[in-house]
Amino acid sequence: MDIQPIQDHLDQRFPALLGIKLLEVNPDCVRAELNARDDLSTTPGTVHGGAVMGFADTLGACATVLNIPPNAGTTTIESKTNFFRRLDVNKKVIGECTPLHKGRTTMVWQTRITDEDGKLAAIVTQTQMVLNP
Repeated sequence: MDIQPIQDHLDQRFPALLGIKLLEVNPDCVRAELNARDDLSTTPGTVHGGAVMGFADTLGACATVLNIPPNAGTTTIESKTNFFRRLDVNKKVIGECTPLHKGRTTMVWQTRITDEDGKLAAIVTQTQMVLNP
């Protein structure tokens, strides 16, 4: 699937502030990276949890959009994050979002957040509502 139209859409909105770069998009997996910058930190050298959650939320929304009818929309109705380790600034953060449930009215996605060395830092589980026209 062509990443560029989706990336162009993200580059015009909140995800652009985070600096999200898509790596792979298909109906069963959205992968992306985030360059962990100092302006995304909470304490010196540590990425803010809200930046991680915003990153994962964006991937879940993208994944949902790839699975809904034309002209339908989506919104997050629930999100839960478990943090396992800190993420360091000046490194890449990788997110991989895969489906747990793809229904007509809701979809549930799990996003694994790792550091650039592949060490698990967080898991985000979110529910997206499908907004039919």
